[in-house]
Amino acid sequence: MQHLSTLLNRFAEPETLKMTKLGRELRARGVDVIDLSLGEPDFDTPQHIKDAAKKAIDDNWSHYPPVPGYPDLREAICAKLKRDNQLEYKPENIVVSTGAKQSLANTILAIVDEGDEVIIPTPYWVTYSELVKIARGKVVEAHTTMESGFKIKPDQLESLITSRTRLFLFSSPCNPSGAVYSKEELKDLAEVFLKYQDILVISDEIYEYINFVGKHESIAQFEGLKDRVIIVNGLSKGFAMTGWRLGYIAASTEVAKACEKLQGQFTSGANSITQKAAVVALTTDLKPSRKMTEEFTRRKKITMDLVGQIPGLKCFEPEGAFYIFPDVSFYFGTSDGQTLINNSADFSMYLLNTAHVTSVMGDAFGEPNCVRFSFANSAVNIQKAWARIKHALAKLS
Repeated sequence: MQHLSTLLNRFAEPETLKMTKLGRELRARGVDVIDLSLGEPDFDTPQHIKDAAKKAIDDNWSHYPPVPGYPDLREAICAKLKRDNQLEYKPENIVVSTGAKQSLANTILAIVDEGDEVIIPTPYWVTYSELVKIARGKVVEAHTTMESGFKIKPDQLESLITSRTRLFLFSSPCNPSGAVYSKEELKDLAEVFLKYQDILVISDEIYEYINFVGKHESIAQFEGLKDRVIIVNGLSKGFAMTGWRLGYIAASTEVAKACEKLQGQFTSGANSITQKAAVVALTTDLKPSRKMTEEFTRRKKITMDLVGQIPGLKCFEPEGAFYIFPDVSFYFGTSDGQTLINNSADFSMYLLNTAHVTSVMGDAFGEPNCVRFSFANSAVNIQKAWARIKHALAKLS
């Protein structure tokens, strides 16, 4: 057996990708599997963005791009931040990466040293904690509840801050809970951070356009805090460009340069054709993005209505993103006579094997009583999936 690095023992494979892989394996054996596990819009990339990519190929944008991104794209990102968020940035504050996941990895590796503490409110996207572990940091979970809207409160935040706290990492809209922080809620958190000048904040805003409750708000807007906030965003969710792989950060020049240095060794610049298409995506009509959100709003209602018909499921109504994250602990300790449900992992596997519906167990998100289901699938498939789930859960007692 070959010797592999102990780094691999520090973090886990993403449960989101693991469940998708298991679903694909069943599907390859001829089973009709409905995927409610993957965080991906089921829409095609808008035509005007695809046309821009084709033009970029014809115009021979096929050489190595600058590590932090083409100047016109970084300018376009600055214009977007001004237009949508009323935030002023310069191109030197922007680093473009191969997806928002790389943006997060760059930033965490650039900030976190061994033993540094990173406060992450639960539930959180599966990769947050694992990236901190790769950087040899310590994850400090801030447990939230369905009753609190899955949001951290200022007094709870302050109680977790120590001399080792280096970073606060969160998303709004949140994957997996769908929680969206209001301007007032962010202002209250910002007032805590203003007391502790050494703490940086990563604000993951990748679901910005998929918001069901009003205008998106960024914690970077508050005076005195902007230079300590790293905004992470990208094109995957809002523009249906998951496979194009483009994310970016907006940060202080110091953090941006650090991320550029890291990226220069890992991947260099992001895909040149994607970058040229991204300029068009960010600077032209947002109607396709708004139409997607309208459709997600419709699917959310369908999903909430169907979940409400299933005994024992407690569910927070999402304010953004395209997931529900119900508490399924009512079913712990139940069995269909063959399979015993002890935890959320058992629950997800039971639905995969019995109902042939994929989901993601809550342990991966720091909330072991919950399971994440996506509604980024067609209304027909959503209805079909929840009918199967209802039938499968009715067998448990």
